[in-house]
Amino acid sequence: MKIFILGAGAWGTALAINAARSADAGAPRHQVTLWARDAAQAAAMQAQRTNARYLPGVALPDALALQSGDQASLVQLVQGQDLVIVATPLSAVRSMLQSLRHVTAPVAWLSKGFEAAPDAAPAPASQSAPPGLMVHEIRAQVAPNLKAGVLSGPSFAQEVARGQPTALVAASEHADVREALVAAFHNPSLRVYANDDIVGVEVGGAVKNVLAIATGLCDGLALGLNARAALITRGLAEMTRLGVALGARPETFTGLSGLGDLVLTATGDLSRNRKVGLLLAQGKSLPEVLQTLGHVAEGVYCARTVVQRAASLGVDMPIARKVVAVLDGQLQPAEAVALLMGRGPRAELA
Repeated sequence: MKIFILGAGAWGTALAINAARSADAGAPRHQVTLWARDAAQAAAMQAQRTNARYLPGVALPDALALQSGDQASLVQLVQGQDLVIVATPLSAVRSMLQSLRHVTAPVAWLSKGFEAAPDAAPAPASQSAPPGLMVHEIRAQVAPNLKAGVLSGPSFAQEVARGQPTALVAASEHADVREALVAAFHNPSLRVYANDDIVGVEVGGAVKNVLAIATGLCDGLALGLNARAALITRGLAEMTRLGVALGARPETFTGLSGLGDLVLTATGDLSRNRKVGLLLAQGKSLPEVLQTLGHVAEGVYCARTVVQRAASLGVDMPIARKVVAVLDGQLQPAEAVALLMGRGPRAELA
């Protein structure tokens, strides 16, 4: 297959490396091109045959082609490709999908989250739904004729790039998009499962980042493993409530893009969102935390929108609300925990 990956960050590079790596017979699995917006970055990667900024120490396969250019020329660049992958940060997805709206090849994105909401308090349930959208909703607005989907699931870029065992979900309402993603990326180190519940898969990918911040706060305060297990489990309940209210199937949240991605992001040492919580629990301010990270932590930017969407639907998400309050400086981490633990009793499955 001819695969064109737009975005040379850690995850886009990792997927490109995995797909371009030689099979057992020695031939590359696919013909893969990795596009970087920054021409200087692309030139450095070509010269060094590594992505020193995002994946230091991981060599690029000889067969992996590198390219850069203006976003306006993307339609010409992706002509003749069998699959196009959008691997940009969430903030750039809307403009990217708009540029690709007339592409006939299947398109899939790797981004997880909601568009950033305006700086305002969460909207009460009586108000209309807030503006922040998931990517499949953005696609419906700006590229309604595009056959598209998402590749999601529990995955750290470093491990995928190194060929360590990983399982992902290819979600789309279009069967040919799911089939293209499986054909492109299913290999001995990477299992890809198909799912037509794109709403559930995207909700899981978005909400788990917020819950990972909460778990980082829990671990940073040294509350113990009992607290961590309770937080993850109750967080999964919040995620499921929101997803079902948005039209997802509940069983999706027991799968890779729900429980799987939540466990990885909430407990893995490579998780940027978990690290946000850990650093906040140490007393650092949010600007200090973001400066320390140096890379995007999507949970910080979509937490408020998650809470707004939930409030507009009448969905109770107390953990996510407390995360927003901590991010906004309205609560200290220990205060947020005390408020959660002080909530009245209720039935577990109510």
